[in-house]
Amino acid sequence: MKQINPFQKNSEYTLEITGVTGEGQGVGKLDGVTFFVPYALIGETVRVHVIKVEKRYCVAKLIEVLNPSAERIEPKCEAYAQCGGCALMHMSYPEQLRVKQTVVRDALERIGGFSDMTVEETLGMNDPWRYRNKGSFPIGLVDGCAAFGFYATRSHRLIPLYDCPIEDARITAIARTVTEWAKRNRVPIYDETTGRGALRACVVRVTSSGERMAVVVTKGDLPAKDSLLRMLDVESLYHNRNDRNTNVIFGERFTLLKGEARLIERQGDLSFFVSPQSFLQVNPKQTRVLYDEAIRLLDPKPNETIADVYCGIGTISLAIAKHAGRLIGIECVPEAIEDAKRNAQANGVGNSTFTCGLAEEVLPRLVRNGMRPDAIVIDPPRKGCEPQVLETIAESGVKRLVYVSCNPATLARDAKVLAESGFTLQHVQPVDMFPHTHHVETVCLLYHQKKDFISVPYEPKDTEYLKKIK
Repeated sequence: MKQINPFQKNSEYTLEITGVTGEGQGVGKLDGVTFFVPYALIGETVRVHVIKVEKRYCVAKLIEVLNPSAERIEPKCEAYAQCGGCALMHMSYPEQLRVKQTVVRDALERIGGFSDMTVEETLGMNDPWRYRNKGSFPIGLVDGCAAFGFYATRSHRLIPLYDCPIEDARITAIARTVTEWAKRNRVPIYDETTGRGALRACVVRVTSSGERMAVVVTKGDLPAKDSLLRMLDVESLYHNRNDRNTNVIFGERFTLLKGEARLIERQGDLSFFVSPQSFLQVNPKQTRVLYDEAIRLLDPKPNETIADVYCGIGTISLAIAKHAGRLIGIECVPEAIEDAKRNAQANGVGNSTFTCGLAEEVLPRLVRNGMRPDAIVIDPPRKGCEPQVLETIAESGVKRLVYVSCNPATLARDAKVLAESGFTLQHVQPVDMFPHTHHVETVCLLYHQKKDFISVPYEPKDTEYLKKIK
């Protein structure tokens, strides 16, 4: 059989970068073969070393930038090229926003078939640093000493950190204290290859009011507990025991060591209880932007019933409920549903109900039992919606749908299915929740073509930042 790809592994070539992938890799072509080159920018001429050869493409390591892009900058993080978490930190921030807009548009065109769809400019941050309010750090031995950090791309090789420029500085300070505690008390560090050792990870969250929650994860009992209590000054401290041979951070057993069992996170005029397992967006400033966009597009009315599928702990549900007649939330995680109910009660939101179960089971059942939502908001995981969810949305008679997505590829796939069932894609708004990474959130508005509606021109409420970066 004839080999399509003429290039050889460990060979070096020069090529021009003409595009970018959804993971932030530069894309170029030689003799009809596509090259994927991490850390290369559009418009650059680069020298590369081939590390992987497939029939129709090559993956290459960037050796030298022969003709740098004007958008190339010096990354702020010393661990940048090793960690791999911030795949775009070598780009200027305005270029990052343009790339994310392009990634969303390309996915909708290539996967969804929306050739004439306008994708709005990505809504970014004025200060895209120190935005993360949560850090989950594995702890391991580096040169014989305890260290926290992140794993290198597609590996479990720990890249040690002292700080991280996208994390709240208080988070990494607590992680440094935990590793110092381990060193002073000679706490054995867990080795996932042998299953021996105790200290596995440290998870830290900081609320909008500055309160800190830390979770120390060990295999077996917590050693040197009294020393940890003396050294770690936080408002809430938990021990989590995880005895399983797994790369999942948390085990099932949480023990409150000191302070509050739950902290309070505020978003606008709403308050949410935060426990160690609570899911909240890690960028509070952009969460407000994201939710404002979703609610504006959803346009809930006081006499309407709104369904929030994949509702989590009810963060967007309760914000919608203030404008609607009735809110129905669906979520498969029991702890999240209980948090949603508590949050609704604490905020005095009496027009919301929450049901626990898989969306693909609960939503069809509710529709069969007569629920006819006026609008639906969905915020699925990265894998997108199950087919039963999309089928039920199409059958429910809903007039408008807002889809919040963290994965442009599955968004495009699902939007194509919805379009085939009568919906039309009206508005696409990327939001940069995770500056310097390749991730992008997208809010889409879809109308059902067979339903009567009044189309209101959409104008972003705050375009000040977009004006600044043009």
